[in-house]
Amino acid sequence: MALVNTTLSAAITAKSDFLVVASATSVAAGRVILVDDEWMKVSKAYVAASTTVPVIRGLGGSVASAHPVSAKVTHGAASDFDTPAAQAVTTNQFQRVTRIVSYSATGAIALPKQGEDVIAILNGTDVLEMTVAAPGRDTEGATLTILASGAAAHTVTFASGLSGASTSYDVWTANGTAIAGIGPLYSVGGYWVSPTAAGMGGTLTNIIGSLA
Repeated sequence: MALVNTTLSAAITAKSDFLVVASATSVAAGRVILVDDEWMKVSKAYVAASTTVPVIRGLGGSVASAHPVSAKVTHGAASDFDTPAAQAVTTNQFQRVTRIVSYSATGAIALPKQGEDVIAILNGTDVLEMTVAAPGRDTEGATLTILASGAAAHTVTFASGLSGASTSYDVWTANGTAIAGIGPLYSVGGYWVSPTAAGMGGTLTNIIGSLA
């Protein structure tokens, strides 16, 4: 069977033992579920056709964590997925970790911790106004990638501007008609640095490396 995509109809906490999904199509006991970077499994207690789905959390070494409303939910038989790799947060500079975090409300995007990279996904069709703080020197070399998963003109404001260019290049606007993204952005010298201008909109058009 093929993978099926839906979304969360309600936010969940790290301790929730069930999901409420927008569609129950193909949901069944034993199906493997991926939300952001957490793997789950539909438990035997699932009632057919219900959009309330009991789950076993944190499979494959992934970490049970909170997920917002509208976060994308992908589910399928175990054979439909590649085997998920064990995940762990570490400060070992030789063992990098990538986290996927999604957002459904306006606010601040969490920065990478030492030894990890972050992919931030902006959910839904309502415009989100997000902010990104300047990175600390302890995250030197970390990357941040921001993706807009729906057709909304989300905005992201970067403190100090990209490459330290202040308000001349501090707001990225998703194109509002299709999936869009910016990044990876690199933590260098206390700034977020963009190595490419492709796919940018708003006041970030034509960002170039010489702005640093």
